[in-house]
Amino acid sequence: MANPHLQYHLQLLQHLRTILVALGEAEQVPEESHSLFLDRFDELLTLLPQDPLESQYLGQDLICQVIQRYPQIAHLVPRDLLWFFAGDCLHFMPDDELAVYQQLEELRYEAEQNGQPFDWHQHKQMLSQPAPGSAH
Repeated sequence: MANPHLQYHLQLLQHLRTILVALGEAEQVPEESHSLFLDRFDELLTLLPQDPLESQYLGQDLICQVIQRYPQIAHLVPRDLLWFFAGDCLHFMPDDELAVYQQLEELRYEAEQNGQPFDWHQHKQMLSQPAPGSAH
């Protein structure tokens, strides 16, 4: 069974797949290449829970391709997936965002080492809030 962190990212991938399918149904992309891309995406969804480390490169490749092949939906790619797959995906994240995710990862690791639960969303919200007294 996948751990909660992996399960969360699988849900994000499923959501992204739904967006990709809708894009194809709206006939905004060439059908044949889109269909082959969705097949590879489904392969990732199958392989990731079985072997997360081996699936890392396929995930990096596919997430980068989503951004490059489908720029009209690039803004809909969950930022958490960019961090999760890392590698070339990190090129699509600004430095300040990378710093927040690095802090999140350190907090998650610390909680895991101490056998404590970790709420990714709650910590992400706290780290993303502007510091008290900072002007907008």
